[in-house]
Amino acid sequence: MHIKKTKSKNFEHYSIIYDINVNGKRTSKVYENIGNYDKLKLRAGDEDPISWLNNYVDSLNKKIKEESLPSILKKYPNKKIDKGVKQSFNAGYLFLQKIYYDLSIHDICNSIKDKYQFHYDLNNILSNLIYSRIIYPSSKLKTLESSKNFLEQPNFTYNDILRSLEVLSKESDYIQSELYKNSLKYSKRNDKVLFYDCTNYYFEIEEEDDFRKYGKSKEHRPNPIIGMGLFLDGDGIPLTFNTFEGNKNEQVTLKPLEEKIINDFNNPMFVVCTDAGLSSTANRKFNNKDNRKFVTTQSLKKLKQFLKDWSLDLSKGWHLPGIDKTFDISKLRDDEDLINKYYDKIFYKERWIKEDGIEQRLIITFSPKYQEYQKHIREKQIQRAISIIEKNPKKIKSNNENDPKRFIDVIPTTKDGEVAENNSYILNQEKINEEALYDGLYAVCTNLEDDVSEIIKINKRRWEIEESFRIMKSEFKARPVYLSREDRIKAHFLTCFLSLVIFRYLEKKLDEKYTVSEIIDTLKNYELKNEQIGYSPIYTRTDITDLLHEKFGFCTDYEIIDNKNIKKICKQTKN
Repeated sequence: MHIKKTKSKNFEHYSIIYDINVNGKRTSKVYENIGNYDKLKLRAGDEDPISWLNNYVDSLNKKIKEESLPSILKKYPNKKIDKGVKQSFNAGYLFLQKIYYDLSIHDICNSIKDKYQFHYDLNNILSNLIYSRIIYPSSKLKTLESSKNFLEQPNFTYNDILRSLEVLSKESDYIQSELYKNSLKYSKRNDKVLFYDCTNYYFEIEEEDDFRKYGKSKEHRPNPIIGMGLFLDGDGIPLTFNTFEGNKNEQVTLKPLEEKIINDFNNPMFVVCTDAGLSSTANRKFNNKDNRKFVTTQSLKKLKQFLKDWSLDLSKGWHLPGIDKTFDISKLRDDEDLINKYYDKIFYKERWIKEDGIEQRLIITFSPKYQEYQKHIREKQIQRAISIIEKNPKKIKSNNENDPKRFIDVIPTTKDGEVAENNSYILNQEKINEEALYDGLYAVCTNLEDDVSEIIKINKRRWEIEESFRIMKSEFKARPVYLSREDRIKAHFLTCFLSLVIFRYLEKKLDEKYTVSEIIDTLKNYELKNEQIGYSPIYTRTDITDLLHEKFGFCTDYEIIDNKNIKKICKQTKN
Protein backbone atom coordinates (compact mmCIF):
# COMPACT_ATOMS: atom_id res chain seq x y z
CA MET A 1 0.00 0.00 0.00
CA HIS A 2 1.12 3.57 -0.59
CA ILE A 3 -0.12 7.15 -0.37
CA LYS A 4 -1.65 8.98 -3.28
CA LYS A 5 -1.89 12.76 -3.13
CA THR A 6 -4.20 14.51 -5.58
CA LYS A 7 -3.78 18.26 -6.00
CA SER A 8 -6.34 20.73 -7.31
CA LYS A 9 -6.52 24.51 -7.36
CA ASN A 10 -8.03 24.87 -3.87
CA PHE A 11 -7.04 21.74 -1.90
CA GLU A 12 -5.03 18.53 -1.60
CA HIS A 13 -6.71 15.10 -1.28
CA TYR A 14 -5.05 12.07 0.34
CA SER A 15 -5.90 8.40 -0.15
CA ILE A 16 -4.31 5.00 0.45
CA ILE A 17 -4.14 2.72 -2.56
CA TYR A 18 -2.76 -0.71 -3.46
CA ASP A 19 -1.86 -2.47 -6.69
CA ILE A 20 -3.57 -5.67 -7.85
CA ASN A 21 -3.88 -7.89 -10.92
CA VAL A 22 -7.34 -8.06 -12.47
CA ASN A 23 -7.76 -10.54 -15.30
CA GLY A 24 -4.01 -10.43 -15.94
CA LYS A 25 -3.75 -6.61 -15.94
CA ARG A 26 -2.15 -4.51 -13.23
CA THR A 27 -4.37 -1.80 -11.77
CA SER A 28 -4.81 0.23 -8.57
CA LYS A 29 -7.62 0.23 -6.03
CA VAL A 30 -8.46 2.61 -3.21
CA TYR A 31 -8.15 1.03 0.21
CA GLU A 32 -9.14 4.14 2.21
CA ASN A 33 -9.99 7.76 1.44
CA ILE A 34 -8.33 10.00 4.02
CA GLY A 35 -9.74 13.26 2.72
CA ASN A 36 -8.26 16.75 2.43
CA TYR A 37 -5.42 18.15 4.53
CA ASP A 38 -7.76 19.46 7.24
CA LYS A 39 -9.26 16.01 7.77
CA LEU A 40 -5.76 14.51 7.82
CA LYS A 41 -4.76 16.98 10.58
CA LEU A 42 -7.77 15.95 12.66
CA ARG A 43 -6.79 12.27 12.47
CA ALA A 44 -3.12 13.02 13.17
CA GLY A 45 -3.85 14.92 16.40
CA ASP A 46 -0.65 16.32 17.84
CA GLU A 47 1.56 14.49 15.33
CA ASP A 48 2.83 15.89 12.09
CA PRO A 49 0.04 14.96 9.57
CA ILE A 50 2.37 13.65 6.88
CA SER A 51 4.49 11.67 9.39
CA TRP A 52 1.32 10.20 10.89
CA LEU A 53 0.06 9.17 7.46
CA ASN A 54 3.38 7.51 6.56
CA ASN A 55 3.40 5.60 9.86
CA TYR A 56 -0.23 4.55 9.33
CA VAL A 57 0.55 3.10 5.89
CA ASP A 58 3.63 1.34 7.28
CA SER A 59 1.48 -0.30 9.98
CA LEU A 60 -1.05 -1.50 7.38
CA ASN A 61 1.69 -3.04 5.27
CA LYS A 62 3.16 -4.72 8.34
CA LYS A 63 -0.24 -6.22 9.26
CA ILE A 64 -0.71 -7.52 5.73
CA LYS A 65 2.73 -9.10 5.83
CA GLU A 66 1.91 -10.76 9.13
CA GLU A 67 -1.52 -11.85 7.82
CA SER A 68 -3.15 -10.16 10.79
CA LEU A 69 -5.11 -7.35 9.13
CA PRO A 70 -8.72 -7.86 10.28
CA SER A 71 -10.30 -6.26 7.22
CA ILE A 72 -8.26 -5.77 4.08
CA LEU A 73 -10.84 -3.91 2.06
CA LYS A 74 -13.19 -1.18 3.14
CA LYS A 75 -16.77 -1.95 2.08
CA TYR A 76 -19.26 0.75 1.16
CA PRO A 77 -23.03 0.16 0.86
CA ASN A 78 -23.37 2.57 -2.04
CA LYS A 79 -20.38 1.31 -4.05
CA LYS A 80 -21.03 -1.25 -6.80
CA ILE A 81 -18.70 -4.15 -7.45
CA ASP A 82 -16.66 -4.05 -10.65
CA LYS A 83 -18.43 -5.43 -13.70
CA GLY A 84 -16.97 -8.58 -15.25
CA VAL A 85 -14.57 -9.24 -12.37
CA LYS A 86 -14.84 -12.75 -10.87
CA GLN A 87 -15.18 -12.63 -7.10
CA SER A 88 -14.38 -16.22 -6.03
CA PHE A 89 -12.26 -19.12 -7.28
CA ASN A 90 -12.04 -22.84 -6.65
CA ALA A 91 -8.88 -23.95 -4.85
CA GLY A 92 -9.90 -27.57 -4.22
CA TYR A 93 -8.09 -28.58 -7.40
CA LEU A 94 -4.77 -27.74 -5.68
CA PHE A 95 -4.92 -31.07 -3.82
CA LEU A 96 -5.39 -32.89 -7.13
CA GLN A 97 -2.63 -30.79 -8.65
CA LYS A 98 -0.18 -31.89 -5.97
CA ILE A 99 -0.75 -35.56 -6.85
CA TYR A 100 -0.67 -34.77 -10.60
CA TYR A 101 2.80 -33.23 -10.27
CA ASP A 102 4.03 -35.81 -7.76
CA LEU A 103 3.24 -38.41 -10.44
CA SER A 104 5.27 -36.30 -12.91
CA ILE A 105 2.48 -36.22 -15.46
CA HIS A 106 3.75 -32.75 -16.44
CA ASP A 107 7.05 -34.33 -17.46
CA ILE A 108 5.19 -36.86 -19.62
CA CYS A 109 3.38 -33.97 -21.33
CA ASN A 110 6.63 -32.12 -21.91
CA SER A 111 8.19 -35.21 -23.50
CA ILE A 112 5.24 -35.51 -25.86
CA LYS A 113 5.42 -31.80 -26.69
CA ASP A 114 9.12 -32.15 -27.59
CA LYS A 115 8.18 -34.98 -29.94
CA TYR A 116 5.41 -33.13 -31.80
CA GLN A 117 6.53 -29.48 -31.44
CA PHE A 118 2.98 -28.06 -31.18
CA HIS A 119 2.39 -24.54 -29.89
CA TYR A 120 -0.27 -25.16 -27.20
CA ASP A 121 0.40 -26.09 -23.57
CA LEU A 122 -0.47 -29.80 -23.37
CA ASN A 123 0.27 -29.95 -19.65
CA ASN A 124 -2.15 -27.11 -18.90
CA ILE A 125 -4.84 -28.68 -21.07
CA LEU A 126 -4.51 -32.21 -19.67
CA SER A 127 -4.32 -31.09 -16.04
CA ASN A 128 -7.45 -28.94 -16.43
CA LEU A 129 -9.28 -31.76 -18.19
CA ILE A 130 -8.48 -34.00 -15.21
CA TYR A 131 -9.32 -31.49 -12.46
CA SER A 132 -12.56 -30.52 -14.21
CA ARG A 133 -13.52 -34.17 -14.77
CA ILE A 134 -13.41 -34.68 -11.00
CA ILE A 135 -14.82 -31.33 -9.79
CA TYR A 136 -16.91 -29.99 -12.72
CA PRO A 137 -17.57 -32.98 -15.05
CA SER A 138 -18.98 -31.79 -18.37
CA SER A 139 -18.35 -31.66 -22.11
CA LYS A 140 -15.02 -30.48 -23.47
CA LEU A 141 -16.51 -27.11 -24.44
CA LYS A 142 -17.90 -26.54 -20.94
CA THR A 143 -14.65 -27.75 -19.43
CA LEU A 144 -12.91 -24.71 -20.87
CA GLU A 145 -15.39 -22.45 -19.06
CA SER A 146 -15.29 -24.43 -15.81
CA SER A 147 -11.47 -24.23 -15.83
CA LYS A 148 -11.85 -20.47 -15.42
CA ASN A 149 -13.29 -21.18 -11.97
CA PHE A 150 -9.88 -22.37 -10.80
CA LEU A 151 -7.48 -20.09 -8.98
CA GLU A 152 -4.93 -20.46 -11.80
CA GLN A 153 -6.45 -19.55 -15.13
CA PRO A 154 -6.26 -21.75 -18.28
CA ASN A 155 -4.10 -20.62 -21.19
CA PHE A 156 -5.71 -22.57 -24.04
CA THR A 157 -8.65 -22.43 -26.45
CA TYR A 158 -11.33 -24.96 -27.30
CA ASN A 159 -9.56 -25.73 -30.58
CA ASP A 160 -6.39 -26.42 -28.58
CA ILE A 161 -8.36 -29.01 -26.57
CA LEU A 162 -9.52 -30.77 -29.72
CA ARG A 163 -6.00 -30.79 -31.18
CA SER A 164 -4.59 -32.15 -27.93
CA LEU A 165 -7.11 -35.04 -27.90
CA GLU A 166 -5.66 -36.33 -31.16
CA VAL A 167 -2.17 -36.39 -29.65
CA LEU A 168 -3.31 -37.89 -26.36
CA SER A 169 -4.99 -40.72 -28.25
CA LYS A 170 -1.79 -41.53 -30.15
CA GLU A 171 0.29 -41.45 -26.99
CA SER A 172 -2.15 -43.26 -24.69
CA ASP A 173 0.01 -46.38 -24.27
CA TYR A 174 3.11 -44.27 -23.64
CA ILE A 175 1.30 -42.15 -21.04
CA GLN A 176 0.02 -45.23 -19.19
CA SER A 177 3.44 -46.90 -19.23
CA GLU A 178 5.27 -43.79 -18.01
CA LEU A 179 2.63 -43.12 -15.37
CA TYR A 180 3.12 -46.63 -14.00
CA LYS A 181 6.90 -46.09 -13.75
CA ASN A 182 6.38 -42.73 -12.05
CA SER A 183 3.85 -44.22 -9.63
CA LEU A 184 6.49 -46.68 -8.37
CA LYS A 185 8.52 -43.67 -7.17
CA TYR A 186 5.42 -42.03 -5.66
CA SER A 187 4.33 -45.00 -3.54
CA LYS A 188 4.71 -48.74 -3.30
CA ARG A 189 2.29 -50.57 -5.63
CA ASN A 190 0.61 -53.88 -4.95
CA ASP A 191 0.95 -55.10 -8.53
CA LYS A 192 1.17 -58.81 -7.75
CA VAL A 193 -2.62 -59.04 -7.56
CA LEU A 194 -4.55 -57.47 -10.45
CA PHE A 195 -8.30 -57.08 -10.88
CA TYR A 196 -9.85 -56.96 -14.33
CA ASP A 197 -13.35 -56.14 -15.50
CA CYS A 198 -15.18 -54.61 -18.44
CA THR A 199 -18.01 -52.14 -18.90
CA ASN A 200 -19.43 -50.13 -21.77
CA TYR A 201 -20.55 -46.59 -22.52
CA TYR A 202 -23.38 -45.45 -24.72
CA PHE A 203 -23.51 -42.64 -27.29
CA GLU A 204 -26.45 -40.40 -28.14
CA ILE A 205 -26.55 -41.54 -31.77
CA GLU A 206 -28.89 -43.75 -33.78
CA GLU A 207 -26.50 -45.39 -36.24
CA GLU A 208 -23.31 -47.29 -35.46
CA ASP A 209 -19.92 -46.70 -37.09
CA ASP A 210 -16.58 -48.55 -37.18
CA PHE A 211 -15.98 -48.02 -33.43
CA ARG A 212 -19.35 -47.35 -31.81
CA LYS A 213 -21.33 -50.54 -32.31
CA TYR A 214 -24.64 -51.99 -31.20
CA GLY A 215 -24.04 -54.46 -28.40
CA LYS A 216 -25.34 -55.57 -25.01
CA SER A 217 -25.39 -52.36 -22.98
CA LYS A 218 -24.72 -52.65 -19.24
CA GLU A 219 -27.37 -49.95 -18.80
CA HIS A 220 -29.84 -51.58 -21.19
CA ARG A 221 -29.69 -48.61 -23.56
CA PRO A 222 -30.61 -49.04 -27.24
CA ASN A 223 -27.75 -46.80 -28.40
CA PRO A 224 -24.42 -47.81 -29.97
CA ILE A 225 -21.71 -48.45 -27.37
CA ILE A 226 -17.97 -48.86 -26.92
CA GLY A 227 -16.36 -51.19 -24.37
CA MET A 228 -13.69 -50.52 -21.76
CA GLY A 229 -11.43 -53.04 -20.06
CA LEU A 230 -9.76 -51.87 -16.86
CA PHE A 231 -7.04 -53.33 -14.63
CA LEU A 232 -6.66 -52.28 -10.99
CA ASP A 233 -3.79 -53.25 -8.74
CA GLY A 234 -4.27 -55.01 -5.41
CA ASP A 235 -4.87 -51.69 -3.63
CA GLY A 236 -7.53 -50.51 -6.04
CA ILE A 237 -5.31 -48.08 -7.98
CA PRO A 238 -5.98 -48.19 -11.76
CA LEU A 239 -3.11 -49.77 -13.65
CA THR A 240 -4.05 -49.71 -17.33
CA PHE A 241 -7.09 -49.70 -19.60
CA ASN A 242 -8.17 -50.18 -23.17
CA THR A 243 -11.24 -49.41 -25.25
CA PHE A 244 -12.78 -51.64 -27.90
CA GLU A 245 -15.71 -51.90 -30.30
CA GLY A 246 -19.11 -52.24 -28.63
CA ASN A 247 -19.96 -55.57 -30.27
CA LYS A 248 -16.69 -57.25 -29.25
CA ASN A 249 -16.75 -60.24 -26.87
CA GLU A 250 -15.34 -59.06 -23.53
CA GLN A 251 -13.56 -62.36 -22.88
CA VAL A 252 -11.06 -61.79 -25.71
CA THR A 253 -10.05 -58.35 -24.34
CA LEU A 254 -8.19 -59.73 -21.30
CA LYS A 255 -5.18 -61.32 -23.00
CA PRO A 256 -4.04 -58.28 -25.09
CA LEU A 257 -4.16 -56.00 -22.04
CA GLU A 258 -2.25 -58.53 -19.94
CA GLU A 259 0.42 -58.76 -22.63
CA LYS A 260 0.67 -54.98 -22.45
CA ILE A 261 1.29 -55.22 -18.69
CA ILE A 262 3.93 -57.90 -19.22
CA ASN A 263 5.77 -55.98 -21.96
CA ASP A 264 5.26 -52.28 -21.21
CA PHE A 265 5.19 -52.50 -17.43
CA ASN A 266 7.81 -55.26 -17.13
CA ASN A 267 5.54 -57.18 -14.78
CA PRO A 268 5.47 -60.88 -15.77
CA MET A 269 4.30 -62.33 -12.42
CA PHE A 270 0.85 -61.55 -11.07
CA VAL A 271 -2.51 -62.99 -10.03
CA VAL A 272 -5.50 -61.95 -12.16
CA CYS A 273 -8.89 -61.76 -10.46
CA THR A 274 -12.00 -61.59 -12.66
CA ASP A 275 -15.71 -62.27 -12.52
CA ALA A 276 -17.40 -65.26 -14.13
CA GLY A 277 -18.13 -63.41 -17.38
CA LEU A 278 -14.40 -63.11 -18.12
CA SER A 279 -13.33 -66.55 -16.90
CA SER A 280 -13.18 -68.32 -20.25
CA THR A 281 -11.08 -71.46 -20.65
CA ALA A 282 -8.67 -69.54 -22.90
CA ASN A 283 -8.13 -66.86 -20.25
CA ARG A 284 -7.56 -69.45 -17.52
CA LYS A 285 -5.04 -71.29 -19.67
CA PHE A 286 -3.21 -68.04 -20.45
CA ASN A 287 -2.88 -67.38 -16.72
CA ASN A 288 -1.83 -70.92 -15.94
CA LYS A 289 1.73 -70.50 -17.21
CA ASP A 290 4.86 -68.34 -16.84
CA ASN A 291 4.28 -67.79 -13.12
CA ARG A 292 0.90 -66.15 -13.68
CA LYS A 293 -2.09 -67.19 -11.58
CA PHE A 294 -5.84 -66.59 -11.63
CA VAL A 295 -8.72 -66.26 -9.20
CA THR A 296 -12.07 -66.16 -10.96
CA THR A 297 -15.70 -66.30 -9.94
CA GLN A 298 -17.36 -69.60 -10.85
CA SER A 299 -21.07 -69.97 -11.59
CA LEU A 300 -22.43 -72.71 -9.31
CA LYS A 301 -25.32 -73.34 -11.69
CA LYS A 302 -22.92 -74.09 -14.56
CA LEU A 303 -20.89 -76.69 -12.66
CA LYS A 304 -21.15 -80.35 -13.64
CA GLN A 305 -23.93 -82.06 -11.72
CA PHE A 306 -21.68 -84.03 -9.32
CA LEU A 307 -19.79 -80.83 -8.44
CA LYS A 308 -23.04 -78.93 -8.03
CA ASP A 309 -24.37 -81.63 -5.67
CA TRP A 310 -21.13 -81.51 -3.67
CA SER A 311 -21.33 -77.69 -3.46
CA LEU A 312 -24.95 -77.64 -2.30
CA ASP A 313 -24.38 -80.25 0.41
CA LEU A 314 -24.23 -78.19 3.62
CA SER A 315 -24.05 -81.17 5.96
CA LYS A 316 -20.36 -82.06 5.70
CA GLY A 317 -16.89 -80.94 4.75
CA TRP A 318 -17.20 -77.27 5.77
CA HIS A 319 -14.38 -75.37 7.52
CA LEU A 320 -13.74 -72.06 9.17
CA PRO A 321 -10.34 -70.43 8.50
CA GLY A 322 -7.93 -71.15 11.35
CA ILE A 323 -10.08 -73.86 12.97
CA ASP A 324 -9.00 -77.50 12.64
CA LYS A 325 -12.40 -79.21 12.44
CA THR A 326 -15.31 -79.58 10.03
CA PHE A 327 -18.83 -78.18 10.43
CA ASP A 328 -22.37 -79.19 9.53
CA ILE A 329 -23.85 -75.87 8.49
CA SER A 330 -27.21 -77.13 7.18
CA LYS A 331 -28.98 -75.63 10.22
CA LEU A 332 -27.75 -72.18 9.22
CA ARG A 333 -30.53 -72.15 6.64
CA ASP A 334 -33.28 -71.42 9.17
CA ASP A 335 -31.94 -71.47 12.76
CA GLU A 336 -31.96 -67.79 13.74
CA ASP A 337 -29.76 -68.33 16.83
CA LEU A 338 -27.05 -70.06 14.77
CA ILE A 339 -27.36 -67.50 11.98
CA ASN A 340 -26.78 -64.70 14.47
CA LYS A 341 -23.86 -66.57 16.07
CA TYR A 342 -22.03 -67.07 12.78
CA TYR A 343 -23.44 -64.04 10.94
CA ASP A 344 -20.05 -62.52 10.03
CA LYS A 345 -18.23 -65.82 9.48
CA ILE A 346 -17.35 -67.34 6.11
CA PHE A 347 -17.34 -71.14 5.90
CA TYR A 348 -15.64 -72.93 3.02
CA LYS A 349 -15.04 -76.30 1.39
CA GLU A 350 -12.58 -77.03 -1.40
CA ARG A 351 -11.36 -79.63 -3.85
CA TRP A 352 -9.08 -79.83 -6.86
CA ILE A 353 -10.76 -80.43 -10.19
CA LYS A 354 -9.59 -80.82 -13.77
CA GLU A 355 -11.62 -78.85 -16.27
CA ASP A 356 -10.65 -78.45 -19.94
CA GLY A 357 -7.17 -79.74 -19.18
CA ILE A 358 -6.52 -77.26 -16.33
CA GLU A 359 -5.83 -78.38 -12.78
CA GLN A 360 -7.66 -75.84 -10.62
CA ARG A 361 -8.94 -75.47 -7.13
CA LEU A 362 -12.69 -75.09 -6.62
CA ILE A 363 -13.51 -73.20 -3.43
CA ILE A 364 -17.11 -72.87 -2.24
CA THR A 365 -17.90 -70.37 0.50
CA PHE A 366 -21.02 -69.94 2.61
CA SER A 367 -21.88 -66.76 4.49
CA PRO A 368 -25.01 -66.34 6.66
CA LYS A 369 -24.77 -62.60 6.02
CA TYR A 370 -24.72 -63.13 2.25
CA GLN A 371 -27.60 -65.61 2.61
CA GLU A 372 -29.76 -63.00 4.36
CA TYR A 373 -28.88 -60.43 1.71
CA GLN A 374 -29.91 -62.73 -1.14
CA LYS A 375 -33.15 -63.64 0.67
CA HIS A 376 -33.96 -59.96 1.08
CA ILE A 377 -33.33 -59.20 -2.60
CA ARG A 378 -35.41 -62.15 -3.76
CA GLU A 379 -38.34 -61.23 -1.48
CA LYS A 380 -38.42 -57.77 -3.04
CA GLN A 381 -38.36 -59.33 -6.52
CA ILE A 382 -41.21 -61.68 -5.60
CA GLN A 383 -43.29 -58.71 -4.46
CA ARG A 384 -42.62 -57.01 -7.76
CA ALA A 385 -43.62 -60.20 -9.61
CA ILE A 386 -46.91 -60.30 -7.65
CA SER A 387 -47.53 -56.67 -8.57
CA ILE A 388 -46.96 -57.51 -12.25
CA ILE A 389 -49.43 -60.41 -12.04
CA GLU A 390 -52.07 -58.21 -10.39
CA LYS A 391 -51.81 -55.74 -13.28
CA ASN A 392 -52.63 -58.65 -15.62
CA PRO A 393 -50.04 -57.90 -18.32
CA LYS A 394 -50.69 -59.16 -21.84
CA LYS A 395 -47.12 -60.25 -22.35
CA ILE A 396 -44.50 -61.41 -19.89
CA LYS A 397 -41.08 -62.11 -21.27
CA SER A 398 -37.69 -61.88 -19.58
CA ASN A 399 -34.25 -62.73 -20.83
CA ASN A 400 -32.54 -61.29 -17.76
CA GLU A 401 -31.68 -63.75 -14.98
CA ASN A 402 -32.25 -61.02 -12.37
CA ASP A 403 -35.63 -59.85 -13.72
CA PRO A 404 -38.58 -60.49 -11.32
CA LYS A 405 -40.56 -61.80 -14.31
CA ARG A 406 -38.52 -65.00 -14.16
CA PHE A 407 -40.68 -66.04 -11.20
CA ILE A 408 -43.89 -65.81 -13.23
CA ASP A 409 -45.43 -68.73 -15.13
CA VAL A 410 -47.81 -68.14 -18.01
CA ILE A 411 -50.73 -70.59 -18.27
CA PRO A 412 -52.25 -70.46 -21.76
CA THR A 413 -54.88 -73.19 -21.26
CA THR A 414 -57.88 -73.89 -19.02
CA LYS A 415 -58.13 -76.72 -16.47
CA ASP A 416 -59.80 -78.81 -19.15
CA GLY A 417 -56.82 -78.43 -21.45
CA GLU A 418 -58.54 -76.10 -23.85
CA VAL A 419 -56.88 -72.96 -25.23
CA ALA A 420 -57.82 -70.05 -23.00
CA GLU A 421 -59.02 -66.75 -24.40
CA ASN A 422 -56.80 -64.95 -21.88
CA ASN A 423 -53.57 -66.21 -20.31
CA SER A 424 -53.30 -66.78 -16.56
CA TYR A 425 -50.26 -65.86 -14.51
CA ILE A 426 -49.00 -67.51 -11.32
CA LEU A 427 -45.85 -67.48 -9.21
CA ASN A 428 -43.47 -70.33 -10.02
CA GLN A 429 -42.78 -71.58 -6.48
CA GLU A 430 -40.53 -74.34 -7.79
CA LYS A 431 -38.28 -71.73 -9.41
CA ILE A 432 -38.22 -69.72 -6.18
CA ASN A 433 -37.29 -72.79 -4.08
CA GLU A 434 -34.57 -73.77 -6.57
CA GLU A 435 -32.91 -70.36 -6.34
CA ALA A 436 -33.11 -70.43 -2.54
CA LEU A 437 -30.77 -73.46 -2.56
CA TYR A 438 -27.93 -71.17 -3.62
CA ASP A 439 -28.48 -68.53 -0.93
CA GLY A 440 -25.25 -67.64 0.85
CA LEU A 441 -23.09 -69.71 -1.49
CA TYR A 442 -20.29 -68.34 -3.64
CA ALA A 443 -17.69 -70.16 -5.76
CA VAL A 444 -14.26 -69.32 -7.12
CA CYS A 445 -11.74 -71.28 -9.18
CA THR A 446 -8.02 -70.70 -8.85
CA ASN A 447 -4.66 -72.27 -9.55
CA LEU A 448 -3.21 -70.66 -6.41
CA GLU A 449 -2.11 -72.91 -3.57
CA ASP A 450 -2.27 -70.14 -0.94
CA ASP A 451 -4.27 -70.33 2.25
CA VAL A 452 -8.02 -70.18 1.55
CA SER A 453 -8.46 -67.08 3.72
CA GLU A 454 -5.99 -65.19 1.49
CA ILE A 455 -7.85 -66.23 -1.66
CA ILE A 456 -11.18 -65.16 -0.14
CA LYS A 457 -9.59 -61.84 0.80
CA ILE A 458 -8.37 -61.31 -2.78
CA ASN A 459 -11.77 -62.05 -4.29
CA LYS A 460 -13.62 -59.83 -1.81
CA ARG A 461 -11.72 -56.79 -3.13
CA ARG A 462 -13.22 -57.25 -6.60
CA TRP A 463 -15.90 -54.74 -5.60
CA GLU A 464 -13.32 -51.95 -6.01
CA ILE A 465 -13.23 -52.32 -9.78
CA GLU A 466 -17.01 -52.22 -9.92
CA GLU A 467 -16.92 -49.07 -7.78
CA SER A 468 -14.32 -47.55 -10.13
CA PHE A 469 -16.68 -47.97 -13.08
CA ARG A 470 -19.49 -46.47 -11.02
CA ILE A 471 -17.34 -43.44 -10.13
CA MET A 472 -16.48 -42.84 -13.79
CA LYS A 473 -20.09 -43.16 -14.89
CA SER A 474 -21.74 -41.30 -12.02
CA GLU A 475 -19.45 -38.80 -10.29
CA PHE A 476 -17.12 -38.22 -13.27
CA LYS A 477 -20.01 -38.36 -15.80
CA ALA A 478 -17.87 -40.19 -18.36
CA ARG A 479 -21.05 -40.91 -20.30
CA PRO A 480 -22.94 -40.06 -22.41
CA VAL A 481 -20.05 -39.11 -24.69
CA TYR A 482 -20.55 -36.22 -27.12
CA LEU A 483 -17.50 -36.88 -29.29
CA SER A 484 -17.63 -38.66 -32.64
CA ARG A 485 -14.05 -39.22 -33.84
CA GLU A 486 -12.47 -42.43 -32.57
CA ASP A 487 -9.20 -40.78 -31.53
CA ARG A 488 -11.00 -38.10 -29.52
CA ILE A 489 -13.22 -40.71 -27.86
CA LYS A 490 -10.17 -42.73 -26.82
CA ALA A 491 -8.50 -39.56 -25.48
CA HIS A 492 -11.65 -38.76 -23.50
CA PHE A 493 -11.46 -42.12 -21.73
CA LEU A 494 -7.75 -41.62 -21.15
CA THR A 495 -8.54 -38.43 -19.21
CA CYS A 496 -11.23 -40.35 -17.26
CA PHE A 497 -8.67 -43.05 -16.46
CA LEU A 498 -6.08 -40.50 -15.29
CA SER A 499 -8.73 -38.75 -13.21
CA LEU A 500 -9.54 -42.06 -11.53
CA VAL A 501 -5.86 -42.71 -10.80
CA ILE A 502 -5.43 -39.31 -9.13
CA PHE A 503 -8.69 -39.59 -7.22
CA ARG A 504 -7.84 -43.04 -5.88
CA TYR A 505 -4.50 -41.74 -4.62
CA LEU A 506 -6.35 -38.85 -2.97
CA GLU A 507 -8.67 -41.32 -1.22
CA LYS A 508 -5.69 -43.24 0.13
CA LYS A 509 -4.01 -39.99 1.16
CA LEU A 510 -7.10 -39.34 3.29
CA ASP A 511 -6.79 -42.83 4.81
CA GLU A 512 -9.98 -43.97 3.01
CA LYS A 513 -12.04 -42.33 5.77
CA TYR A 514 -14.57 -40.58 3.55
CA THR A 515 -16.98 -41.45 0.76
CA VAL A 516 -16.44 -40.47 -2.87
CA SER A 517 -19.26 -37.91 -2.76
CA GLU A 518 -17.97 -36.36 0.50
CA ILE A 519 -14.52 -35.82 -1.00
CA ILE A 520 -15.77 -34.44 -4.32
CA ASP A 521 -18.25 -32.10 -2.61
CA THR A 522 -15.44 -30.80 -0.42
CA LEU A 523 -13.20 -30.12 -3.42
CA LYS A 524 -16.04 -28.46 -5.33
CA ASN A 525 -17.01 -26.16 -2.45
CA TYR A 526 -13.43 -25.31 -1.53
CA GLU A 527 -13.53 -21.69 -2.73
CA LEU A 528 -11.53 -18.58 -1.95
CA LYS A 529 -12.86 -15.05 -2.36
CA ASN A 530 -10.70 -12.51 -4.11
CA GLU A 531 -10.07 -9.66 -1.66
CA GLN A 532 -7.78 -7.97 -4.21
CA ILE A 533 -4.69 -7.95 -2.03
CA GLY A 534 -5.31 -11.54 -1.02
CA TYR A 535 -7.94 -14.24 -0.66
CA SER A 536 -10.31 -15.24 2.12
CA PRO A 537 -11.84 -18.73 2.47
CA ILE A 538 -15.59 -19.01 1.91
CA TYR A 539 -15.71 -22.81 2.28
CA THR A 540 -16.87 -24.55 5.44
CA ARG A 541 -13.98 -25.80 7.51
CA THR A 542 -14.56 -29.49 8.30
CA ASP A 543 -12.67 -32.58 9.43
CA ILE A 544 -12.02 -33.33 5.74
CA THR A 545 -10.47 -29.92 5.04
CA ASP A 546 -8.35 -30.24 8.19
CA LEU A 547 -7.10 -33.65 7.06
CA LEU A 548 -6.40 -32.34 3.54
CA HIS A 549 -4.26 -29.57 4.97
CA GLU A 550 -2.44 -31.97 7.26
CA LYS A 551 -1.69 -34.47 4.48
CA PHE A 552 -0.72 -31.94 1.78
CA GLY A 553 1.35 -29.57 3.89
CA PHE A 554 -0.42 -26.26 3.26
CA CYS A 555 -3.37 -24.49 4.85
CA THR A 556 -5.82 -21.78 3.75
CA ASP A 557 -7.98 -21.65 6.88
CA TYR A 558 -6.92 -18.09 7.73
CA GLU A 559 -9.28 -15.14 7.46
CA ILE A 560 -7.01 -13.68 4.81
CA ILE A 561 -4.13 -15.11 2.77
CA ASP A 562 -2.12 -12.49 0.93
CA ASN A 563 -1.25 -12.87 -2.74
CA LYS A 564 2.34 -13.75 -1.93
CA ASN A 565 1.33 -16.77 0.13
CA ILE A 566 -1.28 -17.84 -2.42
CA LYS A 567 1.44 -17.89 -5.09
CA LYS A 568 3.65 -19.83 -2.70
CA ILE A 569 0.94 -22.49 -2.18
CA CYS A 570 0.32 -22.83 -5.93
CA LYS A 571 4.04 -23.22 -6.50
CA GLN A 572 4.28 -25.77 -3.68
CA THR A 573 1.67 -28.01 -5.37
CA LYS A 574 3.84 -28.12 -8.49
CA ASN A 575 7.11 -29.08 -6.82
